[in-house]
Amino acid sequence: MNPASLPAPSGYSHGTLAGNTLHLGGQTALDADMKIVPGGIVEQFRQAFGNVLATLRAAGGEPEDLVSITIYLTDIPDYQAHGREIGKVWRELAGPVYPAMAGIGCTALWQPEALIEILGVAVIPEDRLVRPS
Repeated sequence: MNPASLPAPSGYSHGTLAGNTLHLGGQTALDADMKIVPGGIVEQFRQAFGNVLATLRAAGGEPEDLVSITIYLTDIPDYQAHGREIGKVWRELAGPVYPAMAGIGCTALWQPEALIEILGVAVIPEDRLVRPS
């Protein structure tokens, strides 16, 4: 699954279907110009999670289909300090849906200016599932 709204992947996929399970590839805060959005962790969370949701929706999924989210962070205290703002962004983008989650600290991500990377798994009901052609 490679939605046109996301940068064209090279050597990876934004999402891969296995039956009706969608494995969502890790998304940083890359915008359409292949640049990490500026402004800090809240803005990067908004972009990265929006990228995840774009792939989910391309497959016919909705936020309630998410079963697992893993968030990689280069600065856990910064994320925690902005938790209320990040929670507000989550509810704005996904509503009151909370799948199983993990937050993992790491020393760096693929793009040096990236503060966050989000990946996930969703199970999409067959009646909404859109398979790539």
